[in-house]
Amino acid sequence: MTDRRIEQLFAEAAANNWDRRKLMKRAAALGISVPAFVAAMMQAGPAFAQDATPGATPVGTPGATPVATPLARTFDTSNPLAVDPAAPLNPYIFNGGFGIGYAENVNSIYAQTYPGATINFEYGQGLGPALQPRFVAGNPPDVIDNSGANNLDQTTLAAEGSLADLADLLSAPAFDTPGATFLDTLIPGSQQSGIFNGTQNILFLAYTVIGVWASNSLMTEQGITYPKTWDEMLTLSGQIQNEMGIAAWATTGVHTQYMRGFVLDQLIFKNGGLEAMGKIDNLREGAWQQDSVKAAADGIAKLAAGGYILPGFEGLDHTQSQTEWLNGKAVFLPCGSWLENESGVSSLGSVEAVDAFAMSIFPVPSLTATDALPFEAIFASAGENFFVPQQAANQQGGKEWIRMLLSRTAAEYFSQSTRSLSAVAGGAEGLDAGPALASQQAAISAAGANTLTSYYSGWYKDMNDESKNLMFQLLTQAIDAQGFCDGMQAVADSVASDDFVTKFTRPDYAE
Repeated sequence: MTDRRIEQLFAEAAANNWDRRKLMKRAAALGISVPAFVAAMMQAGPAFAQDATPGATPVGTPGATPVATPLARTFDTSNPLAVDPAAPLNPYIFNGGFGIGYAENVNSIYAQTYPGATINFEYGQGLGPALQPRFVAGNPPDVIDNSGANNLDQTTLAAEGSLADLADLLSAPAFDTPGATFLDTLIPGSQQSGIFNGTQNILFLAYTVIGVWASNSLMTEQGITYPKTWDEMLTLSGQIQNEMGIAAWATTGVHTQYMRGFVLDQLIFKNGGLEAMGKIDNLREGAWQQDSVKAAADGIAKLAAGGYILPGFEGLDHTQSQTEWLNGKAVFLPCGSWLENESGVSSLGSVEAVDAFAMSIFPVPSLTATDALPFEAIFASAGENFFVPQQAANQQGGKEWIRMLLSRTAAEYFSQSTRSLSAVAGGAEGLDAGPALASQQAAISAAGANTLTSYYSGWYKDMNDESKNLMFQLLTQAIDAQGFCDGMQAVADSVASDDFVTKFTRPDYAE
């Protein structure tokens, strides 16, 4: 060990009888790099390799990034997917809000299970420009995390038959839950939007909670009570700017899908219920002219007209807007549950500072006091899209990698390291991972059955692209609410009438 801090940390852990989770949390707080820390922890032997479970062995394979993973569970290594154990594997991961550490962890599990396999691990951003040529050439990666801006058009890929059917994976035994199938271990309904024309082509890792974030410590200090209606939010926003001298809201003008998908869509859904959002997702005539849609767009327009959004937001990308918010330039920020991992420590300097900030997620306020759905209703759905290309050289290996990714073992690692929920049922149980994760769990509990999502932006690229353009115009007051609705109706009608665009039907909305 070359880092004196690690030696001191181990001594402190031994003196205080810390378990692995406490040790990892403290290492992060000290700024010790994950690879250096984990390598040292593995060298230290079984005392810190797992959570006080005798006989467990840390995962680690020469040539792979070593990651400590608890192996107290029984793993199914019977190879139910008939993987060629010597075949090379090429995972390609989006390097965004969740980072790549969780994927490196899965690589190490795969390498231990199939020691004869060489893993060519790649990661980056802008997966569309990076990987489209490989699809055209017939040599795509074996498994892909298709997330982030400028990603692959997965709807078109599915319609063209370019994505593998994952039915055999769904029915395979779970990797570390004896007696259960892979599908049995996932949160019910979390994989619904990955079904295209009856075929499961995509599976999702993260169970993302989306809403409005605020510093609970700041709100307590300033005596702020989170509002339950949009009119109350507008009134409070004015008070914040007049009395505190900071902006009420921070958001990104570069990626306006945050304001559209995270705020507007929730306002529509909560006010008009499933019928309002179902008509939009199903491309029904006049869907964007519904009263709920016009009222929601008008609510956003009033936020902009009041000057309640951080000046200069137009040029900020998502991480820049998050940094401004974390640095106290605004009170509210629309975002998903990747927020803390994406910007927390990098902006505030340490895990302790992040915990003291006490970032907490809240539902978007109800549009009115008589909305169809209660205030507690919140957008929550699975995200971080994984699929296996049909032309993958090691298709079964790609499926096996996903089977490991969505195991209880890997899910625990994901939640601990990213402070985010996974789509694995109970994957974060018992974890002490800070206020942000606790607030997500509380929000899901309060919402109960009222967890919501919209589909149109993921199904139809033209609608997604145009909605971002129109939302920017609405936020900058270049158009009014009616102009926004007219523009969205026009693009929706164009998609609906285009025979070359594959159409989808919202599974929970029967007209």
